[in-house]
Amino acid sequence: MYGDLRRNCDVDAPPSLGAVRRCLSAQPSTSLKESPELPKTGHEPQVYTAHSYDKITNLRKQYLTPNVTSYYKKPLLIHKGSMQWLFDHEGRRYLDMFGGIVTVSVGHCHPKVNAALEEQMNTLWHTTNIYMHPKIHEYAEKLLSKMPGDLKNVYFVNSGSEANDLAMMIARLYSGNQEIISFRNAYHGASPYTMGLTAHSTWRYPLPGVSNGMIHAMNPDPYSGIWGGKNCRDSPVQTNRHCDCPADQCLASGKYYNELEQVFKYSLPRGKVAAMFAESIQGVGGTVQYPKGYIKRAAELVRANGGLFVADEVQSGFARTGEHYWGFEGHDIVPDIVTMAKGIGNGFPIGAVVTSRKVAEVLSQALHFNTYGGNPLASAVGIAVLDVIDEEGLQKNALDVGTYLLKGLDKLRDKYDVIGDVRGKGLMIGVELVSDRETRQHLSAPHFVEIWEMCKDMGVLFGRGGLNANVLRLKPPLCVTRSDAEYALTVIDFACETFLKKRKRGCRKN
Repeated sequence: MYGDLRRNCDVDAPPSLGAVRRCLSAQPSTSLKESPELPKTGHEPQVYTAHSYDKITNLRKQYLTPNVTSYYKKPLLIHKGSMQWLFDHEGRRYLDMFGGIVTVSVGHCHPKVNAALEEQMNTLWHTTNIYMHPKIHEYAEKLLSKMPGDLKNVYFVNSGSEANDLAMMIARLYSGNQEIISFRNAYHGASPYTMGLTAHSTWRYPLPGVSNGMIHAMNPDPYSGIWGGKNCRDSPVQTNRHCDCPADQCLASGKYYNELEQVFKYSLPRGKVAAMFAESIQGVGGTVQYPKGYIKRAAELVRANGGLFVADEVQSGFARTGEHYWGFEGHDIVPDIVTMAKGIGNGFPIGAVVTSRKVAEVLSQALHFNTYGGNPLASAVGIAVLDVIDEEGLQKNALDVGTYLLKGLDKLRDKYDVIGDVRGKGLMIGVELVSDRETRQHLSAPHFVEIWEMCKDMGVLFGRGGLNANVLRLKPPLCVTRSDAEYALTVIDFACETFLKKRKRGCRKN
């Protein structure tokens, strides 16, 4: 593993990639060219003075519930964040290419967001909505100015699970129907209500009633699904699967749509569905994109059967996909309900459900209250995040840097058989690692971890996704630069080459 190289080369962890290259330059087995150092930053974190690493580890084991797990064989103890950078307790710096699970949108501790929060903290923390305070109203107006059509009413909550919970209830009240459709491989939350929407066995507890009224349709995945080819995705990078599609057409889209029609024919009361939920690009499931045109036809089918179409923008919203502010815009639709969280608050707990006045009126049938939703602190942060995205041109940056990353990753796919697929838009990117490119068999967990750990040791933090946890998730703060992207590409290049050379020496393939 990379640790062996590090020890042999007498390099501290995480080493600079340049140091590793210099160390390996005398070894004929390495063909990589000299690469840039970890991009510089002017930020110097204060010295860590809290509990020791061992003390924190013991406290975590003793007091946190055992399901709270950490990344990496030796979990990181993160001490400070600044824009796209994280610092551990020993002062080591990491390029954060996962953004706190797609949550840090404009940068860790962004000064404008920090200032807005501090000012509000010194003014008013909390009242609940039994009284009026200015910030929630200012925020609602600003947020809804970003929404198309008649999506002009918002209810604020605190998380994505809460937002999807509420959207489920609204759809059932409005339609008078019970059944809700989501995709296999979807992730919409882990609350007892949204767990039924989520279609990953790894995220589901064996509880009665979780799947009540839930139907999971075939996931229209152009890479690992039954159908897919080279013209399917709205992305700078396509699959390498063979297909008979004419140029600029995706026949797989129609085939997957036919499968969805079968759900309506056989699994639903005729003409009665409450809603269909879809992430604009699947997040936890491994950055899966749907065939072009599919979502638009699906939304029309749902509405024709009395239901609402719900776009889950928890991960894909707020300029992340680059070309559009909202992921659903890439599907050429205006949803009936939009749910959002994560990047909405840059790490502050905020969520929201946006819909039309006509749909929102069903909430008046009974009292409904969220103690912290739209509180003054959250609203102040939310306003600042919207301002920063616009003022710093982060949507354009997501498009430019994301496209650069995608094209660079596509070249690495051509270079290394372990990379089966590259997909995404803007700064919502997935890299699927495989043991066999022809069969698309996923890379086993131990071997994925080898590559993943190497990247961490070289100072780059990637997420992990997909049902088999074999997809590198690149979803950094939108402020990352092209030089950051270049370094991330160089690290993946080095990690893949090192892994494959070790595999070749050991003659293993799994």
